[in-house]
Amino acid sequence: MRARPNLPTAFTLIELLVVIALIAVLAGLLLPTLGRATGTARATACLSNLKQVGVALHLYLDENRNILPVMQNRPRGATLPVGTSVEEVLLRFLGATQVLRCPGDRERWFEDTGSSYFWNFLLNGQPADRLRVFGLTVRDNRIALFSDKAGFHAARGRGREKNHLYSDGAVKNFFVLETETTAK
Repeated sequence: MRARPNLPTAFTLIELLVVIALIAVLAGLLLPTLGRATGTARATACLSNLKQVGVALHLYLDENRNILPVMQNRPRGATLPVGTSVEEVLLRFLGATQVLRCPGDRERWFEDTGSSYFWNFLLNGQPADRLRVFGLTVRDNRIALFSDKAGFHAARGRGREKNHLYSDGAVKNFFVLETETTAK
């Protein structure tokens, strides 16, 4: 019996096409998952930024007899009086204004206005322990101080597009305004 010479093994064209098709199917299944994971990571970094803004705000309160600052949100393409924008008022307590940049801000709010976050100007100059909105007393865990300026985190689903820093220091991705009336 004659020995067969060792021939190199190779893929046929059909086998190669099948492997490429399987890789394409797997990539199609994984890419949306990776996109959601990236969106979740950005949202988590945003929550961390808001938590740091909350710490800076509490440092401000400690130095200012527990009175919230008077700040304005800078509109796109507009200037504000010096010392009234969010980034100017809180800079000393933040250390760096980059904390005011949400990683999910693809609409350039930070570049155009100095902050990816919206300050609840209805609370300007109020005592932090007695918040009132439109004449109604608001419990401290029911009112957002800062919120994303846009739905930066839409990948998380409906109702979870924005993060909010509440007056009790909690950072959440939902907003509920509840008031309680006080008897006088």
